[in-house]
Formats: sequence, structure tokens, C-alpha cells
Amino acid sequence: MQIDRLTLYHICLPYVTPFQTSRWTETARECVLVRLDAGGITAWGECGANQQSAYSYETTRTNWLMLEDFLVPELVRLVSSDSAAEGQTESLPYKIPLEIQAWRRAAEAAVPGHPMAKAGVEMALWDLLGQRQGRPLQQMVGGTRSEVAVGVSVGIQASPQKLLEVVEGYLAQGYARIKLKIRPGRDLDETAAVRQAHPDLLLQVDGNSAYRLEDAPRLRRLDDFNLLLIEQPLGADDIFDHARLQPQLKTPLCLDESILSVSHARWALELGACRVINIKPARVGGIAEALALHDYCRGRGMPVWMGGMLETGIGRAANAALASLPGFTLPGDISASSRYFAEDLVEDPFTLNPNSTLTVPTGPGLGVKVREEAVEKVTLRKEVFKN
Repeated sequence: MQIDRLTLYHICLPYVTPFQTSRWTETARECVLVRLDAGGITAWGECGANQQSAYSYETTRTNWLMLEDFLVPELVRLVSSDSAAEGQTESLPYKIPLEIQAWRRAAEAAVPGHPMAKAGVEMALWDLLGQRQGRPLQQMVGGTRSEVAVGVSVGIQASPQKLLEVVEGYLAQGYARIKLKIRPGRDLDETAAVRQAHPDLLLQVDGNSAYRLEDAPRLRRLDDFNLLLIEQPLGADDIFDHARLQPQLKTPLCLDESILSVSHARWALELGACRVINIKPARVGGIAEALALHDYCRGRGMPVWMGGMLETGIGRAANAALASLPGFTLPGDISASSRYFAEDLVEDPFTLNPNSTLTVPTGPGLGVKVREEAVEKVTLRKEVFKN
């Protein structure tokens, strides 16, 4: 595997409207992009972390630090030593390239944790290898659908009435599934307003760790609203208390922040901590671990769906390809580009189909063409590393 040049971009791409969760508000997608240039091919990856540290200990700045000081030098060492031989394994319905396996081993040895920083490099490697082979990422990972069902995540609004207005705006655009961000005191009235207005709507809520086990009586009242799931109500690092909470509810719990690997998923299933899992490739360290999680959950009858980190069209392309796998049976949080950005970074932004789906890219690698001038326009910092 040969890489001529690696470039890091610290970008800040404004959202069309602020996005408010139970614990933080974001006004822009601030993240690190990874660009690989190799033999005339340009490949891209996107690190998941934003400027906030509320969702994860990783932020844009920590991603940059880990990449600059540890992960980029490790990748340079790896490709220089030629220890990542060309070829593929033949296991499972898809094939994990040997280069990806070598990168994962090297990155894990060099840096404990920091999965979002690692995932950005891994995404760029998948894109590079896919372009070299002339194969779309969807084919590389064993995806089966040309379109993937999606919904939209709606942040906390000023009032239940304002929330309902926003929800109805998204329904008018064609979204068939709505997720509401909630927190104690901003949950029951809001959910009731949406459910009363739309009795048959596919509806779910996300607590983003704003609740405690003592809030079980309040969370139990959400059972009245026929929800698809309640996402991560308790601590971001918790599995045990979720296992105590789930038997008290009729509504399935879904774990997000708590699931960082297949091992975490196994613990959650064995303890009965949830009935659904949200898979975010950035959160778990990359596409390869997301594939392993998908396979593990599918083998045990656990529904999964594709979460999102409010990615640009680069990360959104990878998420869409993964969401085409057969185990993703619930609509994902990978909405159309216009949900977040007035101007995305790819030439053909993702648009919502009339049946509340996104079309999976079919071009080689990620299948999207990055608008380099658009990237430069929103770049706050840039650094080039040459092999």
C-alpha cells in the first residue's frame, strides 16, 4: 500500500439551524477531514467528533492532536514498512481488506481509545482501496439495498407547539420517521403533542444520557405514546442501570453512547439492557467494527439502525453504504444533506426520495466527489504530511 501525501483539514461548516439536544447545542459541523493522495487517487475520510465534549471525550481538537502526533506517523510507518500486504480475507459475506486489518492493529497499539480519530483514517483507507479496485463501498461491505430508509432528528424547541410546527415541516418534506430529543421536563408534553397530532407516525425519542434510574416513573409514562424506542436515557458509560430500567418499560430501550464495541453489545444483550442498538461507525472506531457489530446483533436477532454524527456528505456516504446491510431494519439518522447544510462538501448532495429513503452511492469507494474548493472555503486549519 503506497500513500504519497496525507492532508488534515479542520473545518467549520455552518448548520442551516442550530441543533439542540438534552445537554448541548451545536451551530456548525466542526470536524477533521482526512485526505489521502496515492497514485493519482484522492480519497477522503471524516472524523466523527465535533467541537463539543458532551457526547464523547473526543473533540475536534483531540482528534487533531491524536492524528498529528500519533496516528498519522503510525500510518506513515505502516505504509513505509509495507507490512500491510495487498489482498483480502475471505471471511463472512464481505471481505475486510488486509490493509484495513493492519491499520486497525497498528492504530490500537499506538493509541488506546480515540475511536473517532481512528475512524476518520479508516474511512479514507476504505475509499482509497475501493477506488483502486473500482468497487463501491456498499459492495465491499456486503450491502444489499440501493435505497436506505431514513428519518430525521429534531432538536429541543422552545415549546411543544413550536416542536409540532418543526415536525410537520419535516413530514411535509417526506420524512416518515421522527426522532425527538428530550430531557426531564421537556419530554412528556412534547411527545404527547406530536403523538396526538400524528397517531400513526413512526416516532422515537432520545435522552442523550440526561436521565437517571430514579427517573424510571417518568420514563414509564412514555410507554403511553407507542414509541419505536427510547434512546440512551441513562449514563453514556452505563449498561448495568439500563438493564435495571428496561424491565420497567414496555418501550424498547436503545443504546448508543454505551456501545463502543462488539464486547459492549454482548454485555448489553446478556444483561438485557436494551432491545435495539444504534450503530455509529465513528463511535465504534470505524467501518470494520461497525460491520462486526452488525453481524453480531443480526446473529442474535437484535435490531440495529444507523445513527449519525451530523456528518458532511463524506461521512454520510459511508453511513448510507453500511445502512444498506440487511440487519439495519429501522430507519436511520442519515437525513438529506439539506437537513443540516445550505451547501454540502460533495458535488451531488444527498436528497430525500419520496419514500423517505436515501439512495446509496454506486461509484467506487465512498462514491461521492468532494468539492475541494468548498472544503478550502470552510477550512480553519490545514496540515500536509508527505511520505
